[in-house]
Amino acid sequence: MTTNHNTEEQEAQSPEAPEQGKPELTEAELQQMIAALYKHGELALTSFYQDEYEVDGQVVSHPMYGPLFTYRLLDANKNPHSVGFFMNELVQNFQKNDDPALWMSSFFVDILRGERSRLLPPPPQNEEEAKYLFDQVIVPHCATACRAEFPDEPVHVDIDIHPDHGPVVEAGFPSIKEGNNVVAMPFHFLLALHLLNRDTADPLITGLYRIREEHGLDA
Repeated sequence: MTTNHNTEEQEAQSPEAPEQGKPELTEAELQQMIAALYKHGELALTSFYQDEYEVDGQVVSHPMYGPLFTYRLLDANKNPHSVGFFMNELVQNFQKNDDPALWMSSFFVDILRGERSRLLPPPPQNEEEAKYLFDQVIVPHCATACRAEFPDEPVHVDIDIHPDHGPVVEAGFPSIKEGNNVVAMPFHFLLALHLLNRDTADPLITGLYRIREEHGLDA
């Protein structure tokens, strides 16, 4: 249904390229930066939740997205509530956000309310499990959430194949006839979000709001 198919991933989701003319970090320098960034995140969450939860976590490496930072809030009974973050989104928020602790804590809201799983979900072990995850969990959730966000506007949600990104989930507004009317997210990106216990519909919803803003809607 697209008039202009715009596929995007959030800018914060992949490792930053070195600035032109700036030497690449050595492995030791990179590890020091990762350790410092992890500590900043841990301290931010501790400052926000210090009266109710203990905070711990770890950093794991993803083959496509690089270091992933996962944090747990442990309640008085040591029950864990886990969320993960991409490296660049942490970097950008610690550099530009006036209250990074509030931003990080916002991702735990639904989990602490019991509306989402407290634990990081296990990755699919084979193609069949991955297909089930997308067909029965991720895509239906994205469709439901996008349509609930815009109840007065028909929202198209479907699966497509992008020439560069492969399978994508796309969402858009059929009522917009000219210009860009669709946002699309690659399967591998949505899977990474899912494994970080993040809401896979969020980047699609953000993209839909951006489309409406571009067309002067909801002003």
